[in-house]
Amino acid sequence: MRNRLTSLNPNTLGILCLVGALGSLTISDSIIKWVSDDMPLHQITFWRSCFAMLAVMLIVRLEGGLARLKTERPLLHLLRGSMLVLANMFFFVGLAAMPLAETVVLFYTAPLFICMLSQPLLGEKVGLRRWFVIVVGMLGAIVMLRPGSDLFRMVSLLPIMAALCYAAMTMMTRKLGIRESGGALTFYIQVAFLLISSAIGLVTGDGKFDNYDNPSLHFLLRAWYWPSFIQFQLLLICGLIVACGGYLMSQAYRLGEAPIVAPFEYASLPFALIVGYYLWGDWPDWPAFVGTGLIISSGLLVMYLENRDRKKARLQAHIAG
Repeated sequence: MRNRLTSLNPNTLGILCLVGALGSLTISDSIIKWVSDDMPLHQITFWRSCFAMLAVMLIVRLEGGLARLKTERPLLHLLRGSMLVLANMFFFVGLAAMPLAETVVLFYTAPLFICMLSQPLLGEKVGLRRWFVIVVGMLGAIVMLRPGSDLFRMVSLLPIMAALCYAAMTMMTRKLGIRESGGALTFYIQVAFLLISSAIGLVTGDGKFDNYDNPSLHFLLRAWYWPSFIQFQLLLICGLIVACGGYLMSQAYRLGEAPIVAPFEYASLPFALIVGYYLWGDWPDWPAFVGTGLIISSGLLVMYLENRDRKKARLQAHIAG
């Protein structure tokens, strides 16, 4: 079996790793949605990160030990981790009150935000075509949100806020560059999760702010309590899955070429549709499918344009060299 895997094309291996990561993370999201009826988000995040850290430390050891965690930019690591913590919180608070597939699709506006932020933050040229694609993708989000109708819910904006925070985190990842190991990047993310979830737990853990008749706010502010044995098992599975999924994600882009691997990010949508339908009976209506098509099409087109520009730049560099 191992010989068969090593004989595969690197891009094929990268795609397999990415699909495995997305399947794992969909299971993790489903576990969090499942326990969201009883446990507060900050408590779930805390225990998940504790269990994930066990797997992360194993990865760090395999990469060369604690020396690999040394960094000259701890504040940037912490800020990057904080953006991912916010992205998770917005996503999961929305997920507590929304269907899994709809939440995932609205989060897919992240590539569009990444494209928008790359010019002011990284000085990368966006261009008229990319702005057109961004507008199309945002129209897809508007179709799904349906502002002005009876179906519009403010909670639907939360996955989009999650996408914006995720895009900011991606910009910081580019700033950190290739000098940091994958283990270090994963380690400091989990440190940020532990610090922030602990701080929120200290402030809101007694439930004194849980005075709202809203499932999302109730999920965020309800009192901390000791999980049952089954809940501990679920959180353990969730933490290990998150660590393994993050590692598979990094392997996917390490082994394969990003422009070839990245379009398979959308494989999480069928996973989310299947899990959401069988566990909660959720199925999107036709406006949601139209919005989904616009968001995914624009995201794929952004990836295509970036791939084309990279090839053009490599060709020009080869001619000039």
